Amino acid sequence: MGKEIRMVYDEEGDVLDVSIGEPGSAVSREVEDDFFLRVKPDSGEVVGFSILNFRKWFKDAKDTKILPVKAELAFS
Repeated sequence: MGKEIRMVYDEEGDVLDVSIGEPGSAVSREVEDDFFLRVKPDSGEVVGFSILNFRKWFKDAKDTKILPVKAELAFS
């Protein structure tokens, strides 16, 4: 079975936060302006990402959604 993907948009802070699977320890790495990956420090497995200034990059973000999606992601 795949991992749940949780998305939360903070309208006041204009930040989209996406988490993959159960919460755990991770480090954030900026991959380009306003885009951050959260990865497990020991394996490099991606466990989430955040997009700052979301409205600058995307339109029409609404509410919180949980998607039944299987994902295998790694940071290289």
